[in-house]
Amino acid sequence: MKTQTTIRVDREKYAQAKEILKFLGLSYSQAINIFNSMVVSNKGFPFEIKIPNETTLHAMMEAEELHGEFVTRDDFAK
Repeated sequence: MKTQTTIRVDREKYAQAKEILKFLGLSYSQAINIFNSMVVSNKGFPFEIKIPNETTLHAMMEAEELHGEFVTRDDFAK
């Protein structure tokens, strides 16, 4: 049985996620179903969640400010 739900997500990240998932051949809904299955299978998040270190924080700030090395969608296809 399927159910329908409404979630609130950041508009820009949603659009970016949809583009990446489309490139991978998945819809946003399919990706959410995969995530839900992994949560059930792992009895928690399917990845480790922890406070980022200084290097990671610096990289995150660069990404938000659009500094640093850029990678395009075509780069992933190589």
